[in-house]
Formats: sequence, C-alpha cells, structure tokens
Amino acid sequence: MAFLQSLLDRFHASSRGPRSSAPSGVLLVSSGGLGDTILLSHVIERFYRLREHDEPVTVLLRKDGARTAFMFPAGADVMTVDFNALRKDRGYRRKIGNELYEKNFRLVVSLDYLRHPDLDEYLIFAAKGAETAAMIAKPWRKYQAKLNKNRQLYDRLFDSGGNLVDKILRWTAFSNWLNGTDEKPPVAACDPDTLPAPAETDTPFVMVQAFSAVKGKQCSPALIDRALAQLPDDWEVVFTGAPGEDKANPEFADTLARPGVTYDASTFEELVPKLRAAEMAISVDTAFMHLAIAVGTPTLGLASAAYVGEIVPYAPESTPPNAHFVYHDMPCRSCLGDCRLPPEDGRFPCIARLEAERVEDAVRAILGAP
Repeated sequence: MAFLQSLLDRFHASSRGPRSSAPSGVLLVSSGGLGDTILLSHVIERFYRLREHDEPVTVLLRKDGARTAFMFPAGADVMTVDFNALRKDRGYRRKIGNELYEKNFRLVVSLDYLRHPDLDEYLIFAAKGAETAAMIAKPWRKYQAKLNKNRQLYDRLFDSGGNLVDKILRWTAFSNWLNGTDEKPPVAACDPDTLPAPAETDTPFVMVQAFSAVKGKQCSPALIDRALAQLPDDWEVVFTGAPGEDKANPEFADTLARPGVTYDASTFEELVPKLRAAEMAISVDTAFMHLAIAVGTPTLGLASAAYVGEIVPYAPESTPPNAHFVYHDMPCRSCLGDCRLPPEDGRFPCIARLEAERVEDAVRAILGAP
C-alpha cells in the first residue's frame, strides 16, 4: 500500500505544471502535538528570521496540534493539515500537495527531529521548495530505509545530536546553524506584555489538570487529593480538561463533587487569563502544564520518567522560576513513552510510584509554607 502511494505521489508531482513566478517565502513544518506547539512558540521567532526582506512565513502544523498556535508571536501565517486524512484520503493528500506546490516557497524547513517518511516528509516532497533544510531524522527501525532514501529531499541536513536532547535546546542549536548565530536557549516563558490581562476574581483558586489522553500518565485521585489537602481552606479548586473529560474519568467523581470544586472545559486560549489569575497550577504531563508554565503561573508538573532528558523536566537553561516538576526516577527513564513494563493500577509504573510525600512537599514549597 505504501509503495502504491509513493508511486501515486510521484505521478501527481510529475503532472503539476511549471511555476511562472520566482520562489518566495518560507515554509516551516512542525508535526508535533499541542504541548510541542507551546514549546516551539518559545523559539519559533528565531526561525522567522530566515525570511528575506518582507517574505511571508508559513508555519504548517498538524491540525490537532494547532489549537495552541495562538502562543506563536506575530509574524507568520498558520496552515493546518489533518494527518489522519493525509494518510487515508488520497484526494485530500493530492489537494494538500497541490496547495503547497503552488505556494512556490523559496525555503522549506522541517522543524521535526522525529519524522514519518510518508507524512511529514511527503509535505516536504510536495512543496518542492527551491531550498530545503532539516535536522537528520531520529532513527526509526520500522521506517529507516525510507528515511535514509528521503535524505535526498534536503539540500542541508543538521546533526542535532542523539535521541536525548532537550527539545528547546535542539531547536536552538538548529536555528543557530541556519541563521549563523550563537544565541542561548530561550527561557520557556512568555513576555507578560503579550498576554491577556489576568481574569478578575474575588477568591484565590488553583487550577488542576488531572486528565491525559494517555491514561497511563494520569495520577491516582488519592495522590491529587493529597496535593490539594496542602492548599489553604479558603481556596477554590478548578479542574480543567476537554468537554466531557470529567465524566470519562469516574474515579475522580468524589473529588469533583466536593464543595469549592468546579470543572472548566474552556479552550486553551480561554484558559490563559484564568491561569494568570490562579495562585497555582497542578498538572500531569500535558499541554496544560506547558501552557501554565509559559504564562507565568506557579506550576507543579506531576510527570513520568519517560521524557527525562527530552521534555520534562525542562533543561536548566530554559526553566523559568515558576516551573516545578516531580517524577519518580526509574532505571528505564527516558523511554520516550515506549514503556515495556506492565501497568500498575492502570498507570505507568513511574507514575504509580510517585511518592505522595514529595508531592505534598512540592506544593508547600511553592506556597512558601513550612
């Protein structure tokens, strides 16, 4: 099937007519999720600088990762692609390919270390930019032969290091290489002047994200309760998540039913003023955690050991003072989500073994309490 699709892609490319105008504009391709988009927002402006004169810059995002693109600084247009349709719908795939080709970009840059040869790299192939650049792709045994073959798509390839390099540091090194600069990594924090004003409130409150699309990353209700027990009695508690996510996690029903506890299904963009007004945020490893840190909320991230060295905890150079992380270390740390151990109580072992006392201590430390 993949071979047939490759033949069709080449046929469609050969049937496209010549482009009459000179190439112009920069295309930046990023296929990460919601959290990746937030992290990218801290360094994306450095890639905007690849434009010449007043060239337009387009950032292409995976559709389901674009809901946090409001975090990007001004200076680029955002284009979204449905990767599920790109994989399964030949008509959609051809439409997107034609659209990219017709834009006639001068420079096409992949911002992804992890790339799929038939999805991410199809977009690079279809755009057919006058010049293309990328990081050498992360090794992927299943697709390595295709990734190796696809190296011919790029005019310039950057060796960004091994598998365990912090994302922001990796992007920083790549942008320095492309721009001929030697800038330090940015701190993962937004300029407060670029953010909406904090929401008005009469009552102190904490925001909590206890839910994850990956159930194994969710902490137990008992652990969340232990964390909340450290808060002042007069604080309200606002759980947040997607619409219906509270009902999809009935084990949290007792906690959500307590006096002073509410559920808020606002969009990420709508959450920003509320987060800026919150006294604190407590979150499992989700996009909400990255958002809370970015907008300056004192944040406790309850993380797995899976992304140590790549995402969480952040690299010291990029960690703002409001960011705090707790995780249970394991010999298998940095598995990057490919857990080979049996679940414990339906959770990844490194999540199930998070010590409640450490979480309690972290909450009190953030509050400045003894």
